[in-house]
Amino acid sequence: MINVEEFAKRLNIIMDFYQLSAASLADKIEVQRSSISHLLSGRNKPSLEFVLKILKTFPEVELYWLLNGVGNFPKTTTTKSNQDTPTLFSIEKNNTIEKTAPIKTTEENNTEIERIVIFFKDGSFKNYSS
Repeated sequence: MINVEEFAKRLNIIMDFYQLSAASLADKIEVQRSSISHLLSGRNKPSLEFVLKILKTFPEVELYWLLNGVGNFPKTTTTKSNQDTPTLFSIEKNNTIEKTAPIKTTEENNTEIERIVIFFKDGSFKNYSS
């Protein structure tokens, strides 16, 4: 069950985030201005149509956050990797690998390795520090 008072607070957060008045929010999501007023005052519960209009107009709003306060606002998204974007493991199109100068050992240049970071395809990483 939706807590109408909490929903109104989250609706206010959305309006503050986008710097919208109640009237401009109503115009933006194409509902009557009185609908926003009734929701903010706690008089009415939000309809499914109203919630869907919010989600469609503002993609940063998470459904569960809007309805129950669970989740994040603005929505945290993971970026999908573009196949044309080179990655650490991508190979040149002509199947050649650019050679780099050999790494000098710590005895040759008096430097030490501070850390090694391994990045995984799912976006996670493992950090190894010395």
